[in-house]
Amino acid sequence: MCNLAALPASDLDAVLAATDVGEVWGVGPRIGKQLKAAGIHSVLDLRQLSASTVRANWSVVLERTVRELQGQPCIGLDDAPSAKKQIACTRSFGGPVTGELPLIEAVSEFASRAAFKLRKQSSLASEVLVFARTSPFRDTPQYNRSIVVPLVRPTANTSELTAAAVQGLRHIYKPGFQFAKAGVMLLDLIPDNQHQAELVFNEPGVGVCSDGRERLMSAMDMINERFGRSTVHVASTGAERSVKEWTMKQERRTPAYTTSWSQVAVARA
Repeated sequence: MCNLAALPASDLDAVLAATDVGEVWGVGPRIGKQLKAAGIHSVLDLRQLSASTVRANWSVVLERTVRELQGQPCIGLDDAPSAKKQIACTRSFGGPVTGELPLIEAVSEFASRAAFKLRKQSSLASEVLVFARTSPFRDTPQYNRSIVVPLVRPTANTSELTAAAVQGLRHIYKPGFQFAKAGVMLLDLIPDNQHQAELVFNEPGVGVCSDGRERLMSAMDMINERFGRSTVHVASTGAERSVKEWTMKQERRTPAYTTSWSQVAVARA
């Protein structure tokens, strides 16, 4: 990393004069050839051009680059990535899954992870998509189905999103198939401070304890971040320490030598 702005003017001019114009970000081979044909060979030559001349002969983008070289900020920096338009959590199973209960556990786990990501970016989901499918590489009966479950109101509450995902799974589940993969996607995301309000009549619990649910989710996230993922989880994901037939195969996973005491290599003399 080199801070060119910290250089004296004479040193900076020397650096720019020694740098080919094609090295400037945004100056491709085609524009580079045009600039050199016009007698502009170095970055210093480019900086000394008139911005209006660059705009008239090339483009607004190159004009902004020239203005940046002249010390005028034109291209803003994104300090944080933009919020995702949808959030998905999908996994292939370690082996064939045939029962409905293991699928419910898997989908509940996926919905919980997606809900955590949703709250991280301060968004709410309006729809939940859930899917389950067999493996196209196995010589077994094939099945592939998905469904979108619309929510009554946008939410980031884990229990509500999980309930919608489980509801959708029960609708598409069919016995007699060896399922190989399932997943949950949160759709139609909106900022958590811009959702449409509504009038609620004769619906107990709605609009009364929303603050309580938000505090519950915040406490849940804090506990899981401190003590490990799924320390606190919804019941439909199953017992935390039980053997789950839907989990991925991880026999060849790289050990966490530098972050987990239990996986530190032991040398025996």
